[in-house]
Amino acid sequence: MDKHLRYAFYFLIVFGIAAIGLLYFYSNGVAVLNPKGMIGAKERDLLLLCTWTMLLVVIPVFLMTFFIAWKYRESNKNAEYKPDWAHNTLAEIIWWGFPLIIIVVLSVLTWNSCHELDPFKPIESNKKALRIQAVALQWKWLFIYPDQRIATVNYMQIPIDRPIDFEITADAPMNSFWIPELGGQVYAMAGMRSKLHLIADQRGSFRGCSSNISGKGFAGMSFMTHAGTEEEFEQWVSSSTGSMSLSYDEYDELVKPSEYVPPATYSLGESGLFDWIIMKYMKPMPETKRMAHDSVH
Repeated sequence: MDKHLRYAFYFLIVFGIAAIGLLYFYSNGVAVLNPKGMIGAKERDLLLLCTWTMLLVVIPVFLMTFFIAWKYRESNKNAEYKPDWAHNTLAEIIWWGFPLIIIVVLSVLTWNSCHELDPFKPIESNKKALRIQAVALQWKWLFIYPDQRIATVNYMQIPIDRPIDFEITADAPMNSFWIPELGGQVYAMAGMRSKLHLIADQRGSFRGCSSNISGKGFAGMSFMTHAGTEEEFEQWVSSSTGSMSLSYDEYDELVKPSEYVPPATYSLGESGLFDWIIMKYMKPMPETKRMAHDSVH
């Protein structure tokens, strides 16, 4: 085979693999590239913008690497040999100047996006935010709806086009709360209260998960978030009020390590459960649940 045809053949193989890879990512529902909410969409746009900006340097470098390796190969006797060539002002400006410009651009993007997408920053809306308190357990998620007096395990129901105000903690080793199609992850740590504001603008079921390896049952520590209309949410609330009650005694059983726990719904038997979970790590003393709960209030 002629060498030019051989090079063209190799190029087509590499190009074909890259094209198939891009087609796969865009057509197979990669969650972070197919957001279903405003925060997820902004994070996706930021990810792509930063990637394409960095590729302005990466692609020329790879092209030049292949070109230089091909031009100055051993068999090319016509390549100009300059053993004493050590400095070129134009080349220095190019390979230092362009990366510097890109770093400055990325710095501005990072600064602006860190403030715009601050997880503690509420989402502006004419609708009242829905409060959900998320607790990372071993190896499952507990979600508390304090205003609706409902709690769920490994399942969430939310209305679309309404901000969700998450409070996040853990009653287990450190974990991380993440719904890829709605927004970025936030760590869940015992004795601490993290915040996250998300919103869904499309109906659907979105997989949530733990994004921090936390032991034996990590692989099964996932949950489903179902986003529907306000009417569907209210119907779900009404149908859940008669569920089994989540008291402190029931919570003691729930908090024990377990794997691949099926979704469950409870009516909230105790107020202030989320605060009690946080406060029990603040005072390492043998108090009863009732005394600890009273100290919170």
